[in-house]
Amino acid sequence: MITGKNYTGSELSANGSKTFKTFNPQLNIENQHVFFEASSEEIDTAVSLASNAFMTFGTISGKKKAEFLNAIADEIIALDDILIQTYCSESGLPEGRAKGERGRTIFQLRSFAELVSEGSWVDATIDTAQLDRTPVPKPDLRKMLIPLGPIVVFGASNFPLAYSTAGGDTAAALAAGCPVIVKSHPMHAGTGELVASAVIKAAEKTGMPNGVFSNLNSSGIEVGVQLVKHSGVKAVGFTGSIRGGRALYDLASQREEPIPVFAEMGSINPVVILPEALKNRSKSLAKTYASSITLSTGQFCTNPGLLLGIKGETLSNFIKELSDEIVKIEPTCMLHPSIIGAYENNRSKALSQAELTVVAIHDADVKDNYARQAITTVEGKTFLENTTLHHEVFGPYSMVVQCKDVKELEQIISNLEGQLTGTVIAENEEADKYSNVINALQNRVGRIIYNGVPTGVEVCPAMVHGGPYPASTDSRFTAVGIHSINRWVRPFSFQNWPNNLLPDELKNENPLQISRLVNGKTTTSKI
Repeated sequence: MITGKNYTGSELSANGSKTFKTFNPQLNIENQHVFFEASSEEIDTAVSLASNAFMTFGTISGKKKAEFLNAIADEIIALDDILIQTYCSESGLPEGRAKGERGRTIFQLRSFAELVSEGSWVDATIDTAQLDRTPVPKPDLRKMLIPLGPIVVFGASNFPLAYSTAGGDTAAALAAGCPVIVKSHPMHAGTGELVASAVIKAAEKTGMPNGVFSNLNSSGIEVGVQLVKHSGVKAVGFTGSIRGGRALYDLASQREEPIPVFAEMGSINPVVILPEALKNRSKSLAKTYASSITLSTGQFCTNPGLLLGIKGETLSNFIKELSDEIVKIEPTCMLHPSIIGAYENNRSKALSQAELTVVAIHDADVKDNYARQAITTVEGKTFLENTTLHHEVFGPYSMVVQCKDVKELEQIISNLEGQLTGTVIAENEEADKYSNVINALQNRVGRIIYNGVPTGVEVCPAMVHGGPYPASTDSRFTAVGIHSINRWVRPFSFQNWPNNLLPDELKNENPLQISRLVNGKTTTSKI
């Protein structure tokens, strides 16, 4: 049941006077539920509860955390149709997408449960004492990863489940031992409250401390700003725009105690189409990329917004084929009137740039909140000189840059801002000839794709979802997969500590039987 209230720990609360509603973009009407924006008092309560919970939660066993994470997954499944219906009514996304995203959310939670139950993720490292070493005895040192403390997670507009309330950031932080305060996204506050109720039920069933999770509503930026500035908060997770992510990053760095902000932000995901591949596969590539550009109305952070090729007849033919294919696709609904408004504004700004040519735009009548897809093209020289053309247009839009030669192609890639992904379309025999281009692309992205599309982010240990700024605020970390847990921990050493007082991960007898690096050798044995 949706109440419109905030969860401050396990308690429902509605002390604030500011209210708002979510919006159904398919029907172009407001949804019925009224939500209460969190007050300053409720923010303080949530953070205080999280800080107190951390004293217990930060030290509980991996197996207990695994029980909690698996219970969250179970409770989300138990929400059944009401969750799917609410998701669809608040996002305009179809039922199949809702169920697929729910499945991904469950998989993420269970993956982290498995990780912490086994336990080796803490990277236990032991160097035993050498008391007879001269001229100075060597102390006993034992290192492992420990949680940072209370984390604030910002829900993402385009992923109401997988990147929001109990999504990847939350699952990773809870797995690390960090209490989580979610700043729920106003576009899907009902979905957020339902998932929050599942987390709270799971916490109560598995005996987690009150405050291990809170869910706060907001219609604007005020709640998020207060949370990031709060001294009890120790790190932030964010998925969204460059503007929003950078604002949070700046706030966090200006605190008396600066804290890390792990933000996954904008990306235009360049696709390099090499000449032989284009010559041999132009029609199929046009069809494939028309589908990728319009997938989910272009509302993926990995949408291919930039296609790069060598100028010539082959590329001209591809541009026409891509244009023909993309206008065949029926426009679909965007997430919210403000999202389509931003898409139309950003697209208009791009189209107004000098020497940019519009080669395709869907011009038929469409329903309210449905986006018209567009393809543009520009010369490489113009793209290099006009960095406005580098900006993301979030939606079903892509630009083809016609490079005069390989040198210009490499120059353009080298001057790109950081990106989440880069893609190379090539025949096997020609890829080696363009090693400089591929190396340049590797230096600007977090993930490089060969003969595929960037849309689609597999949840697995080898995935990197991040990249050089502004794709993310710290390219050393991924926001997807079990290794994303490393954002919410820090290394910590015990020196000359009595064995009985050490955490189980570092004790001589290795009671957890985890893999450890002991005196330079990886082992599960006792010391």
